[in-house]
Amino acid sequence: MNNLFYKLKALRKQLIIWLFDHSQRLYTSLLKNHESWNITKVELLNLPKPTFGRHLGEFLDKNNFELIPKVERHDCYHVLCGYSTKVEDEIALQCLCYGNGKRSLYLYGAIILGVAILPDYYVYYYKSYKTGKKANPFHHFDYEKLLNVSIRDFREAIFPKSELYNLSIITS
Repeated sequence: MNNLFYKLKALRKQLIIWLFDHSQRLYTSLLKNHESWNITKVELLNLPKPTFGRHLGEFLDKNNFELIPKVERHDCYHVLCGYSTKVEDEIALQCLCYGNGKRSLYLYGAIILGVAILPDYYVYYYKSYKTGKKANPFHHFDYEKLLNVSIRDFREAIFPKSELYNLSIITS
């Protein structure tokens, strides 16, 4: 019985991954009309070690990603907040952003479907939402202009110290 539970959970996660993959293409082509950054992972990896941009490059490299044109900001949220790319972390990150004041159709869909399909993580999602509420607003920044900022200083300006510990992104 326990094995069946884990198999169903894995299937639910696969469904969310499929939904993310297909909705992302539609979202970027129809709803995003600003310019892409035109910066590569290699350029980010050449930035000085303590910079936000270098950490973004390392995140992309670790996950074998390139920046997705027009939605580069999303990977910035991962780096700033310390969330991985696991399905439950993707949803929790959207909850954190909602708590921080971000509003978009994509965010609403990700949260509603994520909580409905993976309610097992509800406590984690709610904790992430509360973390976003406690943080200084960050969803509106032009992240391309912040690539050379110290990641430590950036995180400390956004999150109260207790939340840095909760997010496992200690900046000492």
